[in-house]
Amino acid sequence: MPAETAIFDTMAALPLDVSPAEAEAIAGERWGIAATARPLPGERDRNFHLRAADGAEYVLKFANPAEDAGFRTMQIAALAHIAAKDAGIAVPNAVLLPGGGVETAVRHSTGVDQQARLLTWVAGQQIANAPPSPKLRAAYGALVARLQNALADFTHPARDHEMAWDLQHAPRLRHIAFTVQLPEARATLLDLLDEYDRNVVPVLAELPRQIVHNDLNRHNVLVDPTDTDRIAGVIDFGDIAETATVFDLAIAAVQLPSGDVPLEEALAQFLAGYQALRALRAIEVARFPQLMATRYALGLTLASWHRHTQPDNPHFDLSEASVRKRLAVIESFRAPGLGAALVGRLGLG
Repeated sequence: MPAETAIFDTMAALPLDVSPAEAEAIAGERWGIAATARPLPGERDRNFHLRAADGAEYVLKFANPAEDAGFRTMQIAALAHIAAKDAGIAVPNAVLLPGGGVETAVRHSTGVDQQARLLTWVAGQQIANAPPSPKLRAAYGALVARLQNALADFTHPARDHEMAWDLQHAPRLRHIAFTVQLPEARATLLDLLDEYDRNVVPVLAELPRQIVHNDLNRHNVLVDPTDTDRIAGVIDFGDIAETATVFDLAIAAVQLPSGDVPLEEALAQFLAGYQALRALRAIEVARFPQLMATRYALGLTLASWHRHTQPDNPHFDLSEASVRKRLAVIESFRAPGLGAALVGRLGLG
């Protein structure tokens, strides 16, 4: 694979097919759990929700064979670290095999071995389906801060693993920009990358960094269905990375529950929730909307790369209407003066 696109080729590798019956058999054979399996969505892994006979629930993950073993151990170690540092954050925990260890090799019908691991189920309603409110946005910001605080002293030998969804690698999107078919969308992407080169690259060394979740999106953050202003848990640490903490924060803000108030006000509430537990600097907040726009464009570009490398993969909607909708969101993040306004609202000016 060309060096320029290697980071994207790995994340676009399709997972191997596994049936619910096979998942049920592995749960029984390896963990001694009799359960019913239901497929769950996943970009790189094959995932199943298991409901055991006693009512206990789990997630069974079959890792993509293209994924680095060290990177998987970092994900597992991070979960244990969070549980030890802040037990109030509900995250999945690895379920040990009867003989010890958390992964087991499963021979696929193609002759390839894939690693399976079992995680506890985190109950809750996806934040995507929660009604927006000031309290929820503040709680969401506070959650990001708490997760970062819990991981602040976490390190791992695989921390240098390169993740395509990490905003520090955004400039590499130029190598696959040709896959974005709509000319206006491709032009917007390249313009954002030029802005990134001008405004973000020169300050990268000054930005606080550590290992972070890196994918706090609307599907991975859960709320309490009986109190939708309360965060119930966080799942899917499959994009974990060592990067700038403001990148992690911007990713969460991209899909912030809003619509009841103007974007500036919603972002100010979210950032204030974060700031109450973890300091922000003007250098970060001033670039915050730009980072949100870049992340949104990154999502469109990686979806286009998936479609280019996997023409028959229906996972992503790249219709012209969908792409134009994404462009409208990006432009809302690029509203003139939004970054400066947020700096002022947070008292950082």
